[in-house]
Amino acid sequence: MNTTEDFIALLRDAMGLPVAEEDIGRTLDEVDGWDSVHLLSLLTLLEQRTGRTLPFAQVLEAATLRDIYTLAVAA
Repeated sequence: MNTTEDFIALLRDAMGLPVAEEDIGRTLDEVDGWDSVHLLSLLTLLEQRTGRTLPFAQVLEAATLRDIYTLAVAA
């Protein structure tokens, strides 16, 4: 996963969330269908895709999809 487009595709295809590129800056409570289970599922998927452990506490503090993406590419 190298780009925001890859990240959005993961959210759409693997998680079934109806998101588009313009949704990446939305707060998580503004993302249609988002809940805490999605956060845990996304964390697992990102760790599998990147082969790295993401900082769980920072992921929990993420306010937007972009925040989560940034953590994933920085890990």
